[in-house]
Amino acid sequence: MIENTTYQNPVIQGFYPDPSIVRVEDDFYLCTSTFEFYPGVPVFHSKNLVNWQQIGHCLTRQSQLPLDNAPVSTGILAPTIRYNDGKFYMITTNMTQLIKGKKGNFIVQSSNPSGPWSEPIWIDHEGIDPSLLFDKGKVYYCGTGFDENGQAIILFEVNPDTGEVLSEKKSISYGCAGKCAEAPHIYKINGYYYLILAEGGTEYGHMITVQRAKDIWGPYETCPTNPFLTHRNINGGDIQCIGHADMVEDQNGNWWMVCLGVRPTGPMLHNLGRETFLLPIEWKDGWPYHCESTVSLEMSGPLPAPLENKSRKFHTDFDEEKLDFDFNYLRNPVEENYLLDSKNSRMILKGSEKGLTGGKHSPTFMGIRQKDFTTSTTVKMDLDLVKGTKAGLTAYHMDTHHYDIEVFAKEDGYYVQLNKSIYDLECVVNSVKVEGKAIYLRIESDKENYYFSYSMDGENFVNIGKGMVAALCTEITEVMTFTGTYIGIFAQNGEAKFDFFNCEWNDALSSRNTASMYPDQV
Repeated sequence: MIENTTYQNPVIQGFYPDPSIVRVEDDFYLCTSTFEFYPGVPVFHSKNLVNWQQIGHCLTRQSQLPLDNAPVSTGILAPTIRYNDGKFYMITTNMTQLIKGKKGNFIVQSSNPSGPWSEPIWIDHEGIDPSLLFDKGKVYYCGTGFDENGQAIILFEVNPDTGEVLSEKKSISYGCAGKCAEAPHIYKINGYYYLILAEGGTEYGHMITVQRAKDIWGPYETCPTNPFLTHRNINGGDIQCIGHADMVEDQNGNWWMVCLGVRPTGPMLHNLGRETFLLPIEWKDGWPYHCESTVSLEMSGPLPAPLENKSRKFHTDFDEEKLDFDFNYLRNPVEENYLLDSKNSRMILKGSEKGLTGGKHSPTFMGIRQKDFTTSTTVKMDLDLVKGTKAGLTAYHMDTHHYDIEVFAKEDGYYVQLNKSIYDLECVVNSVKVEGKAIYLRIESDKENYYFSYSMDGENFVNIGKGMVAALCTEITEVMTFTGTYIGIFAQNGEAKFDFFNCEWNDALSSRNTASMYPDQV
């Protein structure tokens, strides 16, 4: 018998929602939603289910992922990854296509999970949250849809190589008395077909429910102990919004579940996005069962391989031929605006006229997900901007909710300033003239505030202001978002050169008291 090992949740920190998982021998692969960010659908690999390393993306070409004019929190949502007969399949929805009246559900395939993946194989179905089940030579599509009774879970047979619908579409479930039955996955286990659902909406009433049937077409019976898992009745907990789950059996016969959840920064507020959590599950009376009834920041279970130390740091000198997988763009990037000059260890951004604020365009921006509440991100930027150029470092949640520490090249020189964009208000709250050949820009954070500073030598930093974390939280935005905050670099109206990008979080900053460094600022 394998002894239990204590591990830390979330197993993938930051904006990595809607996790789906599959095992191939003793290797586990996982993917998550990306919405309007590009590339789409990161693919992770793990041996122990806790330490995950990103190995690629499923959607790396604009032909696979058209995001033109994608509204906030549309784009790619709820992917499912599966494996059959030597090939990986990823099925998902491009909401941007659906709202344009086009086909939105598609499959991509690959013999290698790190890619490259195929061009999309489109399926004629208008619902969301698609999943696949391979069963005795047949392949079943399961996702949401609508019938005469409203929203339902729809099942039909599909050809995964052509997208052809091979059977009638049948409503097999309307959920288990919760609203918004979605995120269905079907598993065939010990003669039963188990249907895992998310219900209650992806907010604070979110939950996971279970049904089963002897025949894949139903009828499905409801687990007598539903909901299988929810935190909707936990006030003030460290983890909220638990839901949207997928299950996997490890090579030792132990079962596990991955699901999304959020870590609140305050009452009914979260800025990190929905993250990926792991929990062990057991079977009792023919139903999956989670003996701890909740998900905790610290849990234990019979992990299939030993734990490794988790990195709390991201650093790049831009000296590699390819960018790190961590970097994302907003919508489809204008590729010529991004030049990785690895020989000179720098990233060159060519800013267009449109900046971070307003619209459904793709500004010149590249960033990584904020991984934890306590963070410190520093970049070095050359001071050789042409007049009118703005460039710098941003804490970005959406186009109307972001904080920027930027350098503005004016007629009489360079000014470092803190720009705040909240709802329809955009203002510069502090501006300082600087001189030199380069500048270091820094954003630090805790649960209450983001703190902004700059340095001319990389050692002595000058505080320039702060901004409330609450303004970058999903619950505050005028359009409730499904994404999290990014920390990234940007340029507008000219060219900017960055020499490195360094981010540390959580334990890596345990010796620092960020808040005490910034008393009573603007």
